[in-house]
Amino acid sequence: MNFNIFGKKDQDLSGKNVPYIISTEMSPYRLYANKPNSLILFVKIKNLTKDPLLTSLEIKLPNKLGLNENTLLKEKKLQIGEIEPRKEKEAKIEIFGNINTDIGEYSVNLSVISHFRDYQHVLNRITKPLSVKVIK
Repeated sequence: MNFNIFGKKDQDLSGKNVPYIISTEMSPYRLYANKPNSLILFVKIKNLTKDPLLTSLEIKLPNKLGLNENTLLKEKKLQIGEIEPRKEKEAKIEIFGNINTDIGEYSVNLSVISHFRDYQHVLNRITKPLSVKVIK
């Protein structure tokens, strides 16, 4: 395994020793501008290593989107638990827009983090950039 024991290092997804495969899907595929609505982000995390990995998921949203109906909550960390070798787990995250959400594409940062012993000790972090499209 290629872990950085000393901190939060973004893993290059093109490398050979990537511990996870992260796949995402949104339903519906977009939000509507200037009205309260939401979409669900489905995240599948597959452990590619030969060892179980204690895993968490972190999401950070821009100003005009949120993780609750009033869009005040901008980031969230989910403790996924231990993922066995070659197995996958899925998480669902609801993303909200409101009357202040304008037309455009919004960048969302999604990070999958592997931990050592407990959730306080970070071994590695893989970041996957996403975009949420908002239409009229």
